[in-house]
Amino acid sequence: MHRSAASIAAAGMLALAIAMGVGRFAYTPLMPMMADDAGLTIAAGSWLASANYIGYLLGALTAAALPMRGATAIRLGLAIISVTTLGMGLLHGYAGWLVLRALAGVASAWVLVRVSAWSLARLAPLHRPLLRSTVFAGVGVGIMLAGALCLAMMAIAADSSRAWLVLGGMSALAAVAIAPVFGERTADTRAPAPHLEQAARPAHGETMRLVLCYGAFGFGYIIPATFLPLMAKQTIADPAVFGWSWPIFGAAATASTLGVAALARSYANRRIWIGSHLVMALGVALPLVAPGMGAIATAALLVGGTFMVATMTGIQEAHAVAGKSATPLIGAMTAAFALGQIAGPLAASAAVRLTGSFSAALAAASALLVLSAWALDAGKVKVCSHQTEVPR
Repeated sequence: MHRSAASIAAAGMLALAIAMGVGRFAYTPLMPMMADDAGLTIAAGSWLASANYIGYLLGALTAAALPMRGATAIRLGLAIISVTTLGMGLLHGYAGWLVLRALAGVASAWVLVRVSAWSLARLAPLHRPLLRSTVFAGVGVGIMLAGALCLAMMAIAADSSRAWLVLGGMSALAAVAIAPVFGERTADTRAPAPHLEQAARPAHGETMRLVLCYGAFGFGYIIPATFLPLMAKQTIADPAVFGWSWPIFGAAATASTLGVAALARSYANRRIWIGSHLVMALGVALPLVAPGMGAIATAALLVGGTFMVATMTGIQEAHAVAGKSATPLIGAMTAAFALGQIAGPLAASAAVRLTGSFSAALAAASALLVLSAWALDAGKVKVCSHQTEVPR
């Protein structure tokens, strides 16, 4: 059966909404709830976040090597995310939570990698950029919906276990609904193995620049992406107010993903990437200079509105720099990004333990984003396609 382009884009969007909005980031709006009803401390919560990011790193490193078709890997990953999310509501032991969040991280990376390949292989020949952007808008849609659900659950005084169960049930229903779209047998969409790449590799210094800057991005965005609702709760205890921080983050991510195509017509990928780091750095630093819910809501807009832009333009820049040799470069960038994500919550936990606030961690993250923007601007971009060298 041939699927319409719209159904492919919609299935890809929903799959990424489950993988990222639930498998990766549902924990963020749930952390304040777990602190209230399960006694979760910032230190314990940071390790739970890092367990998920460690799983994501393992998933990113193994996604292309899974011995199964892309559609099968997607369905398996969505099933694991649904089951582990339900498990968070059924189990009440910290060790079990660590395992479940790590498994969810592995599965979310599998789905992200395989959905990207599966959907873009079918949509790219149509030359309809909005459909491709719709797929990746699923990340913001999932974040926004998970945040809105947690806001509603807090409004009715439901506990975190109930919220996990509702999220897991909704994920399972959505996964079942889109499974037929991934069921047709078409050409395999697994990424080519690195050893098959034939093109000459770019200069080592430039590839290291991209890897380190992408890792800095991982560290810089993950602190607000993990602790923003908790920081909002520390400012205003009313869940009807602080609970809006995460839906705002997701809405900004959705809008920016759909809107970045317009920017790409006027600016080079690297310029957009540099700009996203600078705007993100401002968002990360804003709660330091203007405490209050208004600053946190603005930070949610600025960080949420740039993290998917930086993700997409960073990967596109890897293709521009490395051409047919981009696969190993993207793998190294993804690994650096994941390591930054793992380190971020642990650094934030240490800052809170030593100083009693997130200020030091936010300052370090903002400074690292600014430094990475400077490093990207200092680099020379020799693209490996029809484009010419980007002037500096």
